[in-house]
Amino acid sequence: MQHPISVSDLNNQIKGLLETTFSSTYVEGEISNLTYHNSGHIYFSIKDSKSTISCVMFAGNARYLKFQLEVGMKIIISGSITVYTPRGNYQLLCKKIDPSGVGSLALAYEQLKAKLQTKGYFSQDIKKVLPNYPKTICIVTSNTGAAIEDMKKIAQNRWPLTKLILIPTLVQGNGSQEDIVNSIQIADRLNVDIIIVGRGGGSIEDLWAFNEEIVADAIYNANTPIISAVGHESDFVISDFVADIRASTPSNAIEISLPDINEQQLYINELQNNLNHRFKTIIYNKEQQLVNLKQSFSQHSLENKFIFIQKQIDDVKQNFNHYFQQILNQKQSSINLLKQNFQANDPKNKNFGNMVQISKDGKLTTLENIDKGDNLHLQTSNLDVTVNVVSKKEI
Repeated sequence: MQHPISVSDLNNQIKGLLETTFSSTYVEGEISNLTYHNSGHIYFSIKDSKSTISCVMFAGNARYLKFQLEVGMKIIISGSITVYTPRGNYQLLCKKIDPSGVGSLALAYEQLKAKLQTKGYFSQDIKKVLPNYPKTICIVTSNTGAAIEDMKKIAQNRWPLTKLILIPTLVQGNGSQEDIVNSIQIADRLNVDIIIVGRGGGSIEDLWAFNEEIVADAIYNANTPIISAVGHESDFVISDFVADIRASTPSNAIEISLPDINEQQLYINELQNNLNHRFKTIIYNKEQQLVNLKQSFSQHSLENKFIFIQKQIDDVKQNFNHYFQQILNQKQSSINLLKQNFQANDPKNKNFGNMVQISKDGKLTTLENIDKGDNLHLQTSNLDVTVNVVSKKEI
């Protein structure tokens, strides 16, 4: 007769069977009932159209998860089945999770990019302007890569007056994102003019530290203008969008930061030529003004003024004499005319015969123009008689 076993024994046998049989499981499903615990553990379920299974990813593995799990997201899990014997429950213990149909890094990149875009990290309104002639540039990168040597050479050729400060930084691998954040914060406290954060090219995994949110936060919160210079022209990382300026390569970052001394020399030469031309023009104009002033002074000298005034006086005198002579001539003509009239009307010069000249109020008149009471003056060639009209009758 078969003896019954205890519940615990049954669960332990099931545990051994399941955990041995399903020690390495690769399963695809849709996330539901998702919970991020304060401990760092992630609890959720995956399902298809017919079944559901509980899942857990403990904090030790969750910390390497590059993207954010979301309800409804389809994922592929690498893990194993574990049984919790006190309750007889089994669940899928997740060691690695990838998004279905797309790489986990690509998904994580797009998720973080959308999140930071919403927070305003990429806004052009907050971008800081680079100084035209920086005195000091701090470079946050590896001290062993080829990038730093290229940057030094370009800086020496373009603008050797600028001081470069290197903060050796881990730019890939475990702990690299924390080291980049620390270096940015140190550089920001040095009161330099520009900070360049970057590294040379590599795979997406090599460049991933610059896609971490804590690095984006450090760049966003810095007071110093920052250039992101990660990888090659085709590489775009999150730090490129958060930084004030994106450079295609570390070498390009130096080219953006520093003026070209040769171009500046050409510019200075052009300014000097323009200044010389303007200076010569000013001198020529001033010389012409001086010549004009000399001529004007000569024309307006005291002697010339006296000559000019004397000429005006002479002209006035001449005009006055001419005018006065005209007046004299006119008056003389009038006098002569009056004299002629007087002589012509003088009774002494007339032969009246039996005629009498009648004058009234000193003017010649006729009998028709006299009235009673008028005093008349009667003249002949040898007589001058004054009479009073007593009466006047018409005949």
